[in-house]
Amino acid sequence: MQQQVRALSDSGPSDISYLSDALDMSDKSDKSGKSAYARQLDKRLSQPLDALFDPKPIPATRTERDAATMTSRFRDIINDPYPVQDPPHHLHVYSHKHNTHMTLTKPNREPLLSLSCGNIGFRKAHRSKFDAAHQLSSFMIGKIQEDGHLMTIKRLEVVLRGFGAGREAFTKVLLGPEGKYLREVVTRVTDSTRVKFGGTKSRNVRRLG
Repeated sequence: MQQQVRALSDSGPSDISYLSDALDMSDKSDKSGKSAYARQLDKRLSQPLDALFDPKPIPATRTERDAATMTSRFRDIINDPYPVQDPPHHLHVYSHKHNTHMTLTKPNREPLLSLSCGNIGFRKAHRSKFDAAHQLSSFMIGKIQEDGHLMTIKRLEVVLRGFGAGREAFTKVLLGPEGKYLREVVTRVTDSTRVKFGGTKSRNVRRLG
């Protein structure tokens, strides 16, 4: 082997140093019989391909970052088109002409937080006003964040029921600055207003004056 090193002396110093290192490492063997050079070669071959190359540069412009994000999302959808998702929490908003009720529940329908306009100081006919429902919506969203429920909620389904003033008030608060963080986890909005098919005769419309 030393003769081969001398024969390659004309090819350049880099080849000689490489073969010299290989000879030195081949002399050092472990208990399994593998030389140090063989162990180093196995270690390099066992590394993933990403570790052997330089990482891709981070896109500089916003357009490039958005394109890279969309590409990664499409790749995730292709690799796992039907991912197993966590069951959503539910935020029930029941608004009728006299009051507005809001209830946050777990995925198994156990209540976490329940409030109405009366809980924030409105009494009698004032509970049916738009301002009362608006303040209740802001207080409810703030209470969810204050109690730390937003940290455990991965997906949220908003369930609207009724056509009172609280329906529009909650929608405006959710789309406003107060609902900035809660809006990010909302995945579905459902309307569960009762619809009557047949049944008994309805009450007569109340006439005043």
